[in-house]
Amino acid sequence: MGTRWGVNRTVAQIHALLYYLGRPMNADELVATLGVARSNVSTSLRELQAWRLARVVHVMGDRRDHFETSGDVWELLRTVVAERKRREFDPTAALLRDSVADPAFAQEPAAAQQRIRDTLALTESVAAWADEMLRLDPTTLQKVLKLLSTVQKLVRNQN
Repeated sequence: MGTRWGVNRTVAQIHALLYYLGRPMNADELVATLGVARSNVSTSLRELQAWRLARVVHVMGDRRDHFETSGDVWELLRTVVAERKRREFDPTAALLRDSVADPAFAQEPAAAQQRIRDTLALTESVAAWADEMLRLDPTTLQKVLKLLSTVQKLVRNQN
């Protein structure tokens, strides 16, 4: 369901609507509000659930499934980072590690070997950084991000 750079439009619209309203909605409400096909809503909800960005909840007196997302923007950030790491960085790092460990790797041109090792080192560094950031509580994470912004400005001003 994802596009090259992220999720499709309906997935994003549903998630934004659930976040904005801050209350559970059923699929029929989503169809009516967004004016999209029921099948598109169903597929999009499955995608959001696969990303752990939406969950099924039950509303008293209504047998239909309702869907909600977290109202905590920091929890949403953590979920997106954790899922992207799990789906993209971890498999890439595993593939690169396997490539470097393969005896045939030594037969590749030296420049290609170095690019693969550099890519593996970068991927593992970003993954380790993400793991560290995911361990921080929101208040500390916010301070770290502010500090990084300050460091970036200092470095930029020195160049």
